[in-house]
Amino acid sequence: MALKSTIFKADLQVADLDRGHFADYALTIARHPSETDERMMVRLLAFAMFAAPDLAFGKGLSTEDDPALAATDLTGELRLAIEVGLPDEERLRKLARRARAAVLVAYGGRAADIWWQQNAPLLGRLANLQVWRVAAGESAALGGLAERTMRLACTLQEGTIYFGDVELRPERLQ
Repeated sequence: MALKSTIFKADLQVADLDRGHFADYALTIARHPSETDERMMVRLLAFAMFAAPDLAFGKGLSTEDDPALAATDLTGELRLAIEVGLPDEERLRKLARRARAAVLVAYGGRAADIWWQQNAPLLGRLANLQVWRVAAGESAALGGLAERTMRLACTLQEGTIYFGDVELRPERLQ
C-alpha cells in the first residue's frame, strides 16, 4: 500500500517591499512521503519569493511534468513555472519551453554548487530561466520551521528575506 502525503497548513503573510506586493495566503501543502521538511519549506520559500494570486503548488513529486509551483493566466497558459532542488537539465528545458518564465530555487550545499558547475553552460541558453541558490545553512534552518500548522511572516527587501525568524540571502546565479 502506498504511503499518503502529509498535509500541512500555512498562513503566510508576505510583504515584498521590492515588488510592492503585500498579501496574506492560506496555503495547504501536501508533503510527499519521500519529501523532507527542508524541501517542503524551500517550496514555501519559493512561493513567498514569487507570491501572486494565481501562484499555486503543483501536484507534487509523483507527477513528472508538473512543476513544484505554477501560475497560469486567464487563458490557461503557463505564466510561471517554479522548480526546487537539483532537477536534471532536460526537465528545466521542458519547463522553460512550456512557461513564459521559469525559475529554479536550488539548495543542497556543496551538491548544489557541483550541480550548477555541471549545468550552467546548458542552462545559460534558456533566456527565460532564473536560477537561485539557497545556502545549506539557510535551507536547513527553514526546514526547522516546519510544523503541521504554521503562521509565518515573510518580508523581502533588497535581496534579504526574513522568513519567520530565519534570515536568508538567496544568490541569483542566472
